[in-house]
Amino acid sequence: MLRFTVPAISLFLTLLTLTDGGSIGVNYGRIANNLPSAVKVVQLLKSNGLNRVKVYDTDPAVLHALSGTDIKVTVDLPNQQLFAAARSFSFAVAWVNRNVAAYHPHTQIEAIAVGNEVFADPSNTTKFLVPAMKNIHQALTRFNLHNQIKVSSPIALAALGNSYPSSAGSFRPELIEPVFEPMLRFLRETGSYLMVNVYPFFAYESNADVISLDYALFRENPGVVDPGNGLRYFNLFDAQIDAVFAALSALKYNDVEIVVTETGWPSKGDNNEVGASVDNAAAYNGNLVRKILTGGGTPLRPKADLTVYLFALFNENQKFGPTSERNFGLFYPDERKVYDIPFTTEGLKDYHDRPSTSPSPSTANPATPVTPVTAPSSGTGGVSKSSAANTWCVANPDAEKEKLQVALDFACGEGGADCRPIQPGATCYDPNTLVAHASFAFNSYYQKKARAGGSCYFGGSAYVVTQEPKYGNCEFPTGY
Repeated sequence: MLRFTVPAISLFLTLLTLTDGGSIGVNYGRIANNLPSAVKVVQLLKSNGLNRVKVYDTDPAVLHALSGTDIKVTVDLPNQQLFAAARSFSFAVAWVNRNVAAYHPHTQIEAIAVGNEVFADPSNTTKFLVPAMKNIHQALTRFNLHNQIKVSSPIALAALGNSYPSSAGSFRPELIEPVFEPMLRFLRETGSYLMVNVYPFFAYESNADVISLDYALFRENPGVVDPGNGLRYFNLFDAQIDAVFAALSALKYNDVEIVVTETGWPSKGDNNEVGASVDNAAAYNGNLVRKILTGGGTPLRPKADLTVYLFALFNENQKFGPTSERNFGLFYPDERKVYDIPFTTEGLKDYHDRPSTSPSPSTANPATPVTPVTAPSSGTGGVSKSSAANTWCVANPDAEKEKLQVALDFACGEGGADCRPIQPGATCYDPNTLVAHASFAFNSYYQKKARAGGSCYFGGSAYVVTQEPKYGNCEFPTGY
């Protein structure tokens, strides 16, 4: 985004003369029961100039539909298969043969995401990550595809022990030696990159009193100076990305590049989800596309041409969590645009971010935009405690096990719950039951959301109680 006002003719000439910068892709999630066929989706991608797509599995219908197109594809090996891929090279070979070699090169698979946000996985699959990545890469070598297809794994900002200021970015200490050192060494040796999922929306939503909306949406603002390196930041996205770059530098891996595998902004949310609106989603994604396609690096890496995957292609009506989780889509299931933004350099020539003059009902009690000040040290920002009487969120013991597991995965993954206490050997691991672990995770999510209405639902798998839950010697927090 331009940081100073310039005449319209100057802006037009600038866009004409700028060389292409990074690349824009999109995440094609399918947690919904009303989406168009894969063939129609491919036509939708092509008609909008989207030439990169990331999927969360290796569905044959999707990979066949993408065959013969110029669309580059990133596929996913799910977290549930990390153990098998890590322990068995023959499994890795069979998986690559069935899901990659069978389609490439007619389907232009360019990368494999081994797992997704594994460090937040309640199934404790972290120790299998790097061995799985190595086996998948070795399997690619078996088919002579290792020079054409990269292997990596998306991390969430929760993998950072510190992210503010950006110059102090560092990985969680307990993950450095067992995971990050060998993973980054593997990425360097194979010429791959670190996949990162970043969501400025969550940081803004939880800290709207100290983070300017303009700063979060790439709009004109005074910026924030990083006291550690003296660089001035004009948007939250850059600040979060540079925290990861700083974490890489701290471990002497400055040469490892970053690909942003997920980022986005919801067009609708619950009353307490500050900032979730169509106008803000359009501004965030539209201005981000402009920044990336016109050669916008970051203050710490000004020459970095980032590849960024927007989340997500469609609104997905079967996702768990608050209303925002089902409204990150760029398109409705009937293929209409939720809002109109460009995805190509050509489309940027006629694009202008037009802030709404009237408040959206989805942005309840929005904070007055102010110059951003010191933010919490966590990647997603803290949440103030509710002044209401103490309540807790627990799992419904009568809920179906499959439904509880999906909800637990969401809470510990995308939901950002603190699930470290329910890992093996930790304080709340015992009793080792699905209901006990889900209750702890649900409550962590509920408390982080300041016990807001709708944050203890999980598709009907949870409910609020006024008596502190008792599972062994585990203590359930009442606020963060």
